[in-house]
Amino acid sequence: MIETFKKTILAGLGAAVVTKDKVQEGLEDFVKQGKISAAEAGEIAEKIAAEGRKEFEKASAVLGDKVRDVVSSLSEGKHLARIEELEARIAALEHRHKASAAPKPRAKS
Repeated sequence: MIETFKKTILAGLGAAVVTKDKVQEGLEDFVKQGKISAAEAGEIAEKIAAEGRKEFEKASAVLGDKVRDVVSSLSEGKHLARIEELEARIAALEHRHKASAAPKPRAKS
């Protein structure tokens, strides 16, 4: 399960790097075409990077919460299974105890 989370995070980071590269390419094209200045391109890139960081932090927080929920539910499930196992053992022991405590028929002489 941890491996799946690691792969998911790495895939997200990979997507962020690809997106950053595409944004830079697009901004460089706009600068070459004279649609924006290099300074404007820098400002836009910084705004996009800041938004990306905010979104990444939000996603990381949500992912962290989900991981904690999953781990918590797994350990609760283990506890529940253990409780059910113990209840079954207690019932079996009670049954055996009742069977051994029942009066035995006396042998005829």
